[in-house]
Amino acid sequence: MHLKNISILYGKNLDYITSTNVQISGSVFGRINGAASKNSIDCGGLLLVPGFINAHTHIGDSVAKDVLLKGGVDKKIHPVFGVKQRILKQTQSEHIVTFMKNTCHSMVRKGITTFVDFREGGLEGILLLKKAVAKMPIRAVILGRLEYYQAKDDLQKNTPLSKSNKKALSQILSECDGIGISGPNENSDSVLKYYSKTKKLRAIHSSETVSSMQQSKKQTGRSETQRALILRPHFLVHMTFARGVDLINAAKKTKGIVVCPRANASLAEGVPDFVQMTKNGCIVAIGTDNVMINSPDMFKEMDYIWKSYMGIHKKRIDPKEILKMATVNGGILLDKKIGSIESGYAADAIFIDKHAIDIEPMHNPYASLVQRASESTIRAVMIGGKIVRGGL
Repeated sequence: MHLKNISILYGKNLDYITSTNVQISGSVFGRINGAASKNSIDCGGLLLVPGFINAHTHIGDSVAKDVLLKGGVDKKIHPVFGVKQRILKQTQSEHIVTFMKNTCHSMVRKGITTFVDFREGGLEGILLLKKAVAKMPIRAVILGRLEYYQAKDDLQKNTPLSKSNKKALSQILSECDGIGISGPNENSDSVLKYYSKTKKLRAIHSSETVSSMQQSKKQTGRSETQRALILRPHFLVHMTFARGVDLINAAKKTKGIVVCPRANASLAEGVPDFVQMTKNGCIVAIGTDNVMINSPDMFKEMDYIWKSYMGIHKKRIDPKEILKMATVNGGILLDKKIGSIESGYAADAIFIDKHAIDIEPMHNPYASLVQRASESTIRAVMIGGKIVRGGL
């Protein structure tokens, strides 16, 4: 496929090029700004944007949208006694698969070309998600976990992982891309160290709530992030209340942080200070988190985090930095050639109609995408060099 006369956001800095030619070589981007050919598709009036990377989701709870609006984090989504877990255990597997498929369709329509899912339910949960995405064009990065959570006594005794759980973990890792741990408060140092030996991707929730941070201090005398780093994670999730030395250590010892601003806000837990994270050297990406409490919409996520931060802190933020969090930065955290329009990278992209009623005239493409664009402004979605939604 060869595109001509198209505007693009090029490379990891998302440089705006008003008109160029783009070669698609199989599933990756080929030459940028080469000569047009007689078979080129004229894309005048379109803006090519890297496909969104939804860097943190839980789509297994798509069957439980808005079932509980009252109550805090633990009541809703605690991995042991949360309402979410009870619903999932009581729901037939085929229904869970159906609603996960629906969520994948929804994400593709909204320009999400890759999502990273923390999949609960052990091996069975992973296989259900793999079944849901089997015929979907979207890229799924699946991080599984053991359905094994330790109590306070286990943490204080530093109880190790049993042989049977080690065997179960090995089976889980053979079917997914890595592990996504619920948090350090449900795992002893010994267990976290064992998980750290995993050769695949490692990620963990940390410092999402004030209460979880207080619990860590009370039970272990260390911060939640200190203990999360025992996992040697590739990235941390949330870090809503992490500050100071925890952010410095996160920058030194991980690739970065995934924030989930709308999910945190919907749980009445605050808004992550992504600017402070960046100042401490962290690369920050965005996720939409649980479908149960939040829609998988990166347009809404970008708009919310941009304006909420400026409103709270009374400081201006360049919208380009927000767009990087939804695209380029996710690829960096995953260490994959995705999230950027450049030669050799996966040809995952969104074709935005620059003449769409909500964004024309487009004086600043970054601001237009972050605060005005939506599913209605998308002409087409491309994943791996194939148009999977809409048309040119």
